[in-house]
Amino acid sequence: MSRIQANLLLLLAAAIWGGGFVAQSEAMEWLGPNWFNALRFALATLAVLPFALTENKRATRPLSRRELGWFLLVGLSLLAAQTLQQIGIQSTSVTNASFLTGLYVVLVPVIAVAFLRRRPHWIIWPAALLTVIGILLLNGGSLSSLGDGDVLVILCAVFLAAQITLTPIAVGISQRPLALATVQFAVCAAGAGLAAAALEPISMDAVASALPEILYGGLLSSGVAFVLQIIGQRYTTAPQAAIFLSSEALFGALFGAVLLAETLPAIGYLGCGLIFSAMLLVEVVPELTRRRVSAAP
Repeated sequence: MSRIQANLLLLLAAAIWGGGFVAQSEAMEWLGPNWFNALRFALATLAVLPFALTENKRATRPLSRRELGWFLLVGLSLLAAQTLQQIGIQSTSVTNASFLTGLYVVLVPVIAVAFLRRRPHWIIWPAALLTVIGILLLNGGSLSSLGDGDVLVILCAVFLAAQITLTPIAVGISQRPLALATVQFAVCAAGAGLAAAALEPISMDAVASALPEILYGGLLSSGVAFVLQIIGQRYTTAPQAAIFLSSEALFGALFGAVLLAETLPAIGYLGCGLIFSAMLLVEVVPELTRRRVSAAP
């Protein structure tokens, strides 16, 4: 597969994830946030499980308890992120949710500094400032207009950044990416299911009404898009992959405008542009610096 073909697969994955914000928002008309997460992650587990079993057959040893512990930690981070996002999307727009979720691109290096003691590239700090300004503009130029849903989605980005930081560690220890995917989806399904059973009502009519959104979230957003990501990243560079995948924020805003007739004031679109620019800077500038150093005599 050529790099262009791989990047197009990643772009398709980002488009699927962008559409997922609409599915998540629409499903809330019939289901509580925990029931939606429980059902879609149960489907995602079933979708990825055959690939994980094939991976397991090729493995030379079984997974250790230590590796499973890392898988559990990654799964709990994803569960926290998705729970906060799904609750938050009930009281914010798809456009806001998609761009605020994308803050993980900036937060991942910050977490690496705080917890892994890894010195970040200098571009992280101006990108972080751009992001804060972007959030301010996205909410009309005032932090007082930052709603509860927006705050929850920002917290979601923090946990998502933690999940992204922990994932390469878990994969590096185990060399079993598909097993990790299956376990983390199963943890999300189980955790959301327990919370749903305790807190939210459910009926077969509600499930039937939300079935298209559940199928989209479980099979497409998690199953298909995840496989596209795995395949695409084998044939392209990590910075290029991050750039194409971060376009999910743009697709989320596009689908929100087309399917839900969402609009923003001009200052809000400027905020979206600043947030997306920060995402690109975090990925592009370090790669350009690395190439310049490599090319130096």
